[in-house]
Amino acid sequence: MNVWAIVPVKPLGRAKSRLSDVMEPDFREKLATRLLKQTVRLLLLTTGIQGVLVISRDSKALAMVREIGAQTVQESGTPELNNALLRGTQALKVWGATASVIVPADLPLLTRNDVEEVVRLGRYHNTVVIAPDRHDVGTNLMLVRPPGIIPYAFGENSFAVHQRLVQEAQADLLVYRSERVALDLDTADDLRTYVALAQRLNVPLIEPVASGGFVSVHDSQADHKPI
Repeated sequence: MNVWAIVPVKPLGRAKSRLSDVMEPDFREKLATRLLKQTVRLLLLTTGIQGVLVISRDSKALAMVREIGAQTVQESGTPELNNALLRGTQALKVWGATASVIVPADLPLLTRNDVEEVVRLGRYHNTVVIAPDRHDVGTNLMLVRPPGIIPYAFGENSFAVHQRLVQEAQADLLVYRSERVALDLDTADDLRTYVALAQRLNVPLIEPVASGGFVSVHDSQADHKPI
């Protein structure tokens, strides 16, 4: 199997804008940078993942992940996640990838076991594996075999939309549920949930959360908008 991970990344200096009510800009950039490095390193060490492709408009972020060992594609044109993922998928096809795993760089509790299990579930041809967010609305991780078997539809209600697209493609659909994968960091509520879940799982908090680089998340509320 030639399975590649695609990690889309927004410009680090503008990342995590929805945490602006609880975290200063420099801390948000630091958080996004730590999450990106953690995600790429984890994927490079994951059994079954042959390589990692990071796609972004941020040349600084791309240079940073190349030093770690990832391949990169510079995003151009109008910023749009699904178009960026399509461009990344086209590159993987040229490289002979038999499957791709879309992994957002904001899953702080993601583990190698999670990714390896998704790869195992998606080992057969014409298969899509989706890991939804904790609200069962967004898509937090998705394997497609072969790459491009369905169009990407990250955005509003992407979990339901991706399921429909799999059915239309007459592919096999598997849903992977994990409380670790289901948690992404978009809002103050996500941040509060992350702190509680990390403590319960006995997982160290990522910086700058660990050093308290945020306003009290226990008192701040924000609507969750899935990817």
